[in-house]
Amino acid sequence: MQLLYSPMSPFARKVRVIAFELGLAERLALTLASPFTDESVRAINPLSKIPVLILDDGPPIFDSPVICEYLEHLAGRSLTPAAGPDRWAALTVQAMADGMGDAAVAIVRERLREGPHRQDLFDRQGAVLVAALDLLERRTPPSDRFEIGEIAVAAQLAYLDVRQVMDWRQGRPNLAAWYETASRRSAMVATAPHLA
Repeated sequence: MQLLYSPMSPFARKVRVIAFELGLAERLALTLASPFTDESVRAINPLSKIPVLILDDGPPIFDSPVICEYLEHLAGRSLTPAAGPDRWAALTVQAMADGMGDAAVAIVRERLREGPHRQDLFDRQGAVLVAALDLLERRTPPSDRFEIGEIAVAAQLAYLDVRQVMDWRQGRPNLAAWYETASRRSAMVATAPHLA
C-alpha cells in the first residue's frame, strides 16, 4: 500500500499514528505529495487532498477517517469503539479534531498567501479553534486509552504547535498535561511532524 502524505499534514499524521498503533506502519510505503502545488494528486483524488491510500488491488481510498477505518479492517482490530454511545462519542471527537485541522490549515494557508490577509478568516477560524480547545479542556480525553478520538486530537494539537497557529496551552492545563503524555507515545514520536 502506498500513502500519499505530507509530513506536516495533521490528517496524514492521524493515519500514520493509527497504522503504528495497529502494527501496520511497515506495510505503508510513504510517498510525499503536495496537493497545493502538484496537480497529479487530483488525478488520484479529485478533491486534491491528502492523505490518499493507494491499494495494490483496488481504487484509492480517501479521506483520513475512511483510511483509518480501512486500516482497522485490515488489522482485524479497531481503535474505534464498536457500538453504542462510546462509538458516537469517539467519532464525534474525531470529527471535531478534523474540523480543528481544517481551521488551522486555513489559517496557515492565509498566512502564507501574498498580499493583504483576510482578518475575517483569521477571526472565524480562530474562533473555531478556541471553542474546540475550550471544550477539550472541559472534557479532556482520558489518559487510559489512545483510540481514534484521542489520536485525532493529538495530531491536531501537534500541528498547532509545529505551525505556531496559536498558544493553545494558555488557560488549558488539563489538555496540556494530557497532550504532554500523549505526545510521548511511540507512535506519536515516530510520526512527529517537521517543517518541510
